[in-house]
Amino acid sequence: MPAAQAVKTSGKAAMPGQKYYLRRGTGAYRRASLALFLSGFSTFSLLYCVQPLLPIFAQQFSVSPAESSLSLSLSTGFLALAIVCAAAVSEGLGRRSLMSLSLVGAALLTIATAFAPNWHLLLVIRALQGLVLGGVPAVAMAYLAEEIDPRGLGATMGLYVGGTAFGGMSGRVLTGIFAEYLGWRPALFLIGAIGLAAAIGFIALLPPSKNFVRRAGFDPRFHIKAWLGHLANPALPFLFAIAFLAMGSFVTIYNYAGFRLVAAPYGLNQTELGLIFTVYLFGIGAASIGGLIGDRIGHFSVLLFGLALTAAGSTLTLFSSLPVIILGIVVLTTGFFMSHSIASGLVGRLAHSTKGHASSLYMLAYYVGSSLMGSAGGWFFAVEGWAAVVIFTLVMLVMAFMSACVAQHLARRKA
Repeated sequence: MPAAQAVKTSGKAAMPGQKYYLRRGTGAYRRASLALFLSGFSTFSLLYCVQPLLPIFAQQFSVSPAESSLSLSLSTGFLALAIVCAAAVSEGLGRRSLMSLSLVGAALLTIATAFAPNWHLLLVIRALQGLVLGGVPAVAMAYLAEEIDPRGLGATMGLYVGGTAFGGMSGRVLTGIFAEYLGWRPALFLIGAIGLAAAIGFIALLPPSKNFVRRAGFDPRFHIKAWLGHLANPALPFLFAIAFLAMGSFVTIYNYAGFRLVAAPYGLNQTELGLIFTVYLFGIGAASIGGLIGDRIGHFSVLLFGLALTAAGSTLTLFSSLPVIILGIVVLTTGFFMSHSIASGLVGRLAHSTKGHASSLYMLAYYVGSSLMGSAGGWFFAVEGWAAVVIFTLVMLVMAFMSACVAQHLARRKA
């Protein structure tokens, strides 16, 4: 059977040295694409559903904006730690099994958050949710890198990232609307129920791995060697740096834009604030289109353009006009998801083996950036206001752009 042909009936793994890829146009490819879209949707809707609630948390629990952001930062921080372990666990448990358990567990914990009687217990549940969700992002990227025909990996990775964008949008928008009319507790309960339904759809649709070979037992030396090997790859550490910096800047803008827009002179309510997050639709399109264009004209060129676009969007939010601020968030979102879809795809391409471990390092940097920089942005906002937040994000994006230039040079020289 040719290497690019998808297996249609057999559930067995490929023989050593033989690859059975899912090829565009087949039923298995369509099921895998939809399943991974659902996994991205569920993960990010559950993870970011609290973001529009940060001003409510600050008021109801009498905490500062930076403290209220812990309901998100703790989740992303513990998720970052869990991702590293998830890559190792998936080698023995299997990609599909680990992702399924993670999605169901995270949905149930979101439902539990709705019943948290105090601020500290809410934070504990959100931290546990981050740990559970760690079984999805890096493993999903590894599944795609292993199972999808490399000639179409950019487009498929873009579709998965589009699912994460749709989930991030839906979690924020629906939570804002539900909270406006029902209260924040029913809002989180409903988001958890939607995530549970998406998890069930994922389990029903995702085809078993064909190219993954399960490793019996747990050998720490194997995993440490795999991670160190990827860190020794000249270009990969710079892609990890891009994940840290780009995600840090993106989350910082989204975390504190809500505090700015609910205050005078804008005075937006929760529904209006939630509807602003519909700009994630631009991220969905940008992720897919960026992947397709990258497959044609070069992935690093699209990556650099996406980072420049993200910086331009951040700058536009400095204006006082509400339409211009929203335009800035649109441009920022478009550029970020274009950059993320390309950078995550490049990790799969440049990692020669143990792609799950390479993906886990990328996602570790991604979520550590979200957690640390997202909370640090609250200090800039409290001390110097919105202009300081934007300067903080622009510094990170300039560093990300420089990292992309270096990674491009090193990858070309190695090729």
